[in-house]
Amino acid sequence: MMWLELLVVLVCIFVGARLGGIALGTVAGIGLVVLVFLFGLPPGMPPRTVLGMILAVITAAATMQAAGGLDYLVVIADRMLRIWPAGITLVAPVIAYVFTFAAGTGHIIYALLPVIAEVSRKAGVRPERPLSIATIASQQAITASPISAATVALLGLLAPAGVPLQSILLICIPSTLLGSLLGAVAVMWKGPELKDDPIYQDRLARGLIEEPALGAIMEGKNLMCARGSVITFLVAAALVVGLGLFPRMRPTYPVSAAGQESVEQVEMAPAIMIVMLAAAGINMLVFEASPVKTVKGSIMNAGMVAMISIAGLGWLGSSFFEGNRSFIIHSISRMVQLHSWVFAVGLFALSVLLASQAATVVTLMPVGIALGLGSPVLIAVFPAVNGYFFLPTYATLLAAISFDQTGSTHIGKYILNHSFMIPGIVATVSSVVIGFLITKVVF
Repeated sequence: MMWLELLVVLVCIFVGARLGGIALGTVAGIGLVVLVFLFGLPPGMPPRTVLGMILAVITAAATMQAAGGLDYLVVIADRMLRIWPAGITLVAPVIAYVFTFAAGTGHIIYALLPVIAEVSRKAGVRPERPLSIATIASQQAITASPISAATVALLGLLAPAGVPLQSILLICIPSTLLGSLLGAVAVMWKGPELKDDPIYQDRLARGLIEEPALGAIMEGKNLMCARGSVITFLVAAALVVGLGLFPRMRPTYPVSAAGQESVEQVEMAPAIMIVMLAAAGINMLVFEASPVKTVKGSIMNAGMVAMISIAGLGWLGSSFFEGNRSFIIHSISRMVQLHSWVFAVGLFALSVLLASQAATVVTLMPVGIALGLGSPVLIAVFPAVNGYFFLPTYATLLAAISFDQTGSTHIGKYILNHSFMIPGIVATVSSVVIGFLITKVVF
């Protein structure tokens, strides 16, 4: 029966991934009906704590966008990229990494892509190089950002075992950043130069290359609100990191149970929710983040898609795993414990199907915990959830292709030989390997 139940899970993942968007979560609901009502499996539990943290973080980021903070960050990025145009293949992924790390969402790359494409073309650098690795770096940074949905999800799963936020950051920040830089080196000389590219020269001759439209200039009150919203969000993010690094900063409160008094400390999950919701409130009250613009913005839209997907998939995965826990653990525990890299391959493969780091974490990381892999291994393989570049169907990849007017960033004839494959493989494999090396030192 387990194989039929697994087939139900895989079919739901495949169909949901093909439909895209919230279908990952809603189709999973159909799978839950089949598993619980027809096969008699336990219903499991949706990842409520993870969903609460993601909701709070996304709300704070969305209010920053509504106040103009995202546009302000793009202006800063534009100035930074123009400092060394010839070195944009190295500069662009660093900026994309830093921005995603600070914002907690890779969707900020949409605003950076046209800037990268324009600066690289004018510098005579093949846009495929910085665009491809910048897109990959924005994914890698998600598994290092303390406020991303994926990191929050992993922290929520590992916190009961006493794993603090700093352990995740200590391994994942250097591993993913170095992995992204190695990915940049891998594409430094990829493809012909623009002056020798026949496709670009043909487009240039036919007048198909247009100058990008300039964004609106911020000034006065709009500029003040945009800056203030960015500062508020970054201060909240820094406070979240501080609460994780220094647990004594989290307040305590008295608890009375069965006639006995005790003192407990605010856990990390509710602390993240409180700080981020407060930041969202400040952005609305002080920096005029419109509630209507907040819920209609791209960040809130992407966040809601992620939450619905995580709720459905996490619940479906929980039901399947709890119903077959003994068999699964007994069958694969020895192989995974002897070769922990096998689990990394599993994370990568699932992320290709789910196209979501957080959903992959919620679905498969509990299996790793049950197998007794240990927190060092689970943190080291965490960047393996960045596999959704493998198929060139994700929105950020398609956006990078569309913003490159030269035609150098492309999907290959055989689909998998696309512009993002080499930097993606190099960055992901390097991040996992470096993560294992760091765990040898740290743990």
